[in-house]
Amino acid sequence: MANVDVVVIAQRPKLSPHVDAMRANLARALGIDARQVSVKGKTNEGVDSTGTGDAIAVHAVALITVL
Repeated sequence: MANVDVVVIAQRPKLSPHVDAMRANLARALGIDARQVSVKGKTNEGVDSTGTGDAIAVHAVALITVL
């Protein structure tokens, strides 16, 4: 089983209304089930350019299995 964990750091837009669509699109692109994809939105609490809304950062970790 493979899975992907994605954290999007942005002050705006709020990601919660879009998380299901993002999971589905990532799963389709990677050829895995949407249950294997986690997408979370976080803010940077006003710190640095991500916290002021001038930038967006993304951290993604993927577990890849070879058959």
